[in-house]
Amino acid sequence: MKKLLMMLMLLAPMAAFAQKFGHINAQEVMSQMPEFIKARGEVEAAAKQYDNDLKAMQDELQRKAEEYDKTKSTMNETKQKETEQTLMGLQQKIQQAYQDNQQSLNKLQQEKMGPIFERVMNAIKAVGKAGGYVYIMDVASGVPYISETLSKDVTAEVKAELQKASNAAKK
Repeated sequence: MKKLLMMLMLLAPMAAFAQKFGHINAQEVMSQMPEFIKARGEVEAAAKQYDNDLKAMQDELQRKAEEYDKTKSTMNETKQKETEQTLMGLQQKIQQAYQDNQQSLNKLQQEKMGPIFERVMNAIKAVGKAGGYVYIMDVASGVPYISETLSKDVTAEVKAELQKASNAAKK
């Protein structure tokens, strides 16, 4: 009986002050934004160009290594060492290019996607504030369970807020 009374005393304040919770699929929202689609295309194009450049470098290294293997027996020791140094230099150049490309790609992604993420976060905050929500959780971030009865899907409201903000920016 004491446990039941204690439980009722604990739950009573929560019932008296019902809190609103919301959830959103931010990936869905962003994937439908024209600026996100454009930015993703630019990042993917840069990644493809970097991959093509690396492949060309690797093909050149492969070609030179095969050529070296074929002619190694006819080379003097000095020429062999010189060719091996050249091949090692190409390998190091490829590794450096890979690292540089990764850094450039990360920087480009930050530059292109950062403002979009910020716009979405601002829209979520505006919906949360206007709707009096305690939390708005992003289901794309891996929330394992969300009660559909206790949490409202605010995805459509965030999309509307983004559209409203976009229209205001155009004026």
